[in-house]
Amino acid sequence: QVRLVESGGGLVQAGGSLRLSCLASVSIFSINAIGWYRQAPGKQRELVASVTKGGSTIYADSVKGRFTISKDYAKNMVYLQMNTLKPEDTAVYYCNARNGLPKYDSWGQGTQVTVSS
Repeated sequence: QVRLVESGGGLVQAGGSLRLSCLASVSIFSINAIGWYRQAPGKQRELVASVTKGGSTIYADSVKGRFTISKDYAKNMVYLQMNTLKPEDTAVYYCNARNGLPKYDSWGQGTQVTVSS
């Protein structure tokens, strides 16, 4: 298992920016895929953005052009830069790490992002 610790959430006005951070307990070089998910009240958890070991990225249509996922190998950190935030971005954001060998699917504890209109 990998331990993931998120930080950087908070309250921001619409149009503002936040950067979420996810600190992994292992070298992120070894992780097949790291992603950010979010869950709003009464809704299912959904993928926001993910990045593979090779650097390929996927973004939800709703955040394309506004959010950017990136990795800092030296710090074992994965970031989610969120710009032009909207009230509908309000959710708890979770970091996820998945790997095949050794096999794991690990989640962080989540960080709250609230965007006021």
